[in-house]
Parts: sequence; structure tokens; C-alpha cells
Amino acid sequence: MQDRGFAAYIAEVLGTLFLVMFVGVVVSLFAQTDPASGTGSDFAVIGLVHAFGLMILIFTFGAVSGGHFNPAVTISALIQKKIDAVDAVIYMLAQLSGAVLGSLLVKGLLEDEGSLSGYGNAEVADALGGNFQGFIVEGIGTFLLVLVICSVAFNPRARQEWAPFAIGATLGFIVMIFGPLTGGSFNPARWFGPALIGDGLEGADLVPYLLGPIVGALLATAVYKFVIAGPQFAEGPEPPTSDARAVGQSVKDAETRTRNQGTGVGTRDKDSKRK
Repeated sequence: MQDRGFAAYIAEVLGTLFLVMFVGVVVSLFAQTDPASGTGSDFAVIGLVHAFGLMILIFTFGAVSGGHFNPAVTISALIQKKIDAVDAVIYMLAQLSGAVLGSLLVKGLLEDEGSLSGYGNAEVADALGGNFQGFIVEGIGTFLLVLVICSVAFNPRARQEWAPFAIGATLGFIVMIFGPLTGGSFNPARWFGPALIGDGLEGADLVPYLLGPIVGALLATAVYKFVIAGPQFAEGPEPPTSDARAVGQSVKDAETRTRNQGTGVGTRDKDSKRK
């Protein structure tokens, strides 16, 4: 479990602040808010901003805090014991604070243009049917996002240097697909900041934008743990690409042997080889 500190908390505030600011600006400028207009919102542009924005922020702050910027990700990390309970609570408070500050920046920059979209506020589309359908969409999107994060960032066998690209691309992709239906939040903090500042905070929205991501994150964590990671952790993903990576892989392999011996996996493998 990584030690967290004041620098990590500030990194989560700043990362979420900039993420919500990026999203708020692009939604304010590219989301269509006039029902009489003959054109729709450009979710290709909105999705690309999500993708590149999150990728850049993970590269920048990931080494300090892990680059969560999302309470759903922090909940998954807590379940997997990547972060302790006290740090997880502080992380989530930092993320909510950063989201509010980011939305205030959007309001300060685009007070008139942004007011029509609630400074990036996410809303369930009328065509979707209601908040329960929004819950399903937000849950599916968060499931995909958290599953990718677990698989490339938390997985010791993954090529973790590719994690920012994979995570950013996943967010951008699901925003392009699901954005027209719910606004593409998949992050309780990203929903909370614009909803609070844009006067769009309603109790009914807790179902799609809070419960949806939490349930999606829990399901993704379970799938990662029992399907992708599995009860046995194999050694050595592939030939190391550098001396430093070789040393790091040797340490991970030693930890894997210890873990496997504790669960009896290593013993069973040896017995089967003797036979």
C-alpha cells in the first residue's frame, strides 16, 4: 500500500480541478443547448478533450497521487487495498473540492456562454427515458473505465507505461458513445461540481450520477479480481525492456511466489510437475 501525503492530496485537487475545467469549457462551447437548432452537439470533440485531458493529467500527477481524479476509482483502489480508508476519504473530499473549483473557473471564464449548459452540467437526455436508464448508462460507462484502470494501472503484469493512454482513450470513447444520453460523467466529482455551480443539483440525479458510477466501479473491481487477475498471479509478463524493468520484474516475481505459496498455488504447481 503506497504512502500518501499532503502532496498527493493537492495533486488530486489540482487534477480534478483541471479535468472538470477542461470538460466544462468544451461542453459550454460545443454542446448544443438550443432545442430549435438543426445541429447536434459535437461529442467527437468533447470526447477527444476528455481523452487528451485525462491522459495529460495522469502523466502529470500520476506519480504523486496515482491520478484518481474520480471517487469511483478511489473506491476501487480502497477495495483492492491500494489505499487506506483515511487517505481514500481525503482523496474523495479533494476530488469534490477540485471539481467545484474547476466549475467556478468555467463560470468565471464563460459566464454567459456556459450558463446555458450549466457550466458543463451532465443531464439525462429526454430520449433515454429517465434516471433509471441513466443509472444503467453511467454504470456501464464507469464499469468500462474502472476495469481498464484496474487492468493497466493496478495490474503488476501490465505494461503500466501505457496506462495513461489506455485510460484516457477509454474515457474519450465512452463519452463519444454515451455522452448524448447522460452527458458522459462516469465520475461523481465531475457531475457534482458543475451541478452545484450551475444550480442543477437535484436529489433525483443521485441515482444516475452517484449510484451508477459506484455500482459500475464495484462490478469492475470484482471482474478484475476474479477474472483478469485471478487467484493465481503468474510471473513475468514478457521479456523486460530495460535493466531497471528487469530488476522491478524480479521483485514482483518474488512477491508473486510469496503470495502463491501463501495460497498453496505454488505447492500445487510443483506437485503437478513431479507427477
